[in-house]
Amino acid sequence: MEPALRGYLRRRFPSVDTDDVIQESYLRLWKARAVGRIASTKAYLFTIARNTASTIFHRGGIFSHVPVNELPEGRVLDEGHDGAEITNTHLRLDLAVEAIDQLPPRCREIFRMAALDQLSPAEIAVRLRLSENTVYVQIARGVKKCSDYLRERGE
Repeated sequence: MEPALRGYLRRRFPSVDTDDVIQESYLRLWKARAVGRIASTKAYLFTIARNTASTIFHRGGIFSHVPVNELPEGRVLDEGHDGAEITNTHLRLDLAVEAIDQLPPRCREIFRMAALDQLSPAEIAVRLRLSENTVYVQIARGVKKCSDYLRERGE
């Protein structure tokens, strides 16, 4: 997982010290795991790393005096996708995470297990010692509340 994270950071934030970001990300991941359950460690780690690198990048006032059209071709990060499209995808993903985070704790836990871990309602019921019907109800409530949250924000 770390080589993929390093590659991602180098592509996305070429002027930020990757080692510092990874060390800080692991520390934050370790602290978060001590506090509660994390549905997807990889997704959580990449999000922490992206936010940490972004903070370092913006705090340092890192920018280039070289106009974009004069940059060597090797500096173009991703020619296959439109920057606006990528930004929009990231914003929509962040909004979906916000929607899930606003759910009540038990509903959020069940919703994440179903959506992110892709566990069946029966598996969730066994793990949490709940009835399958309760799991179905919580998933339905989660879907409704997330849908309402996204709709209120124009999604």
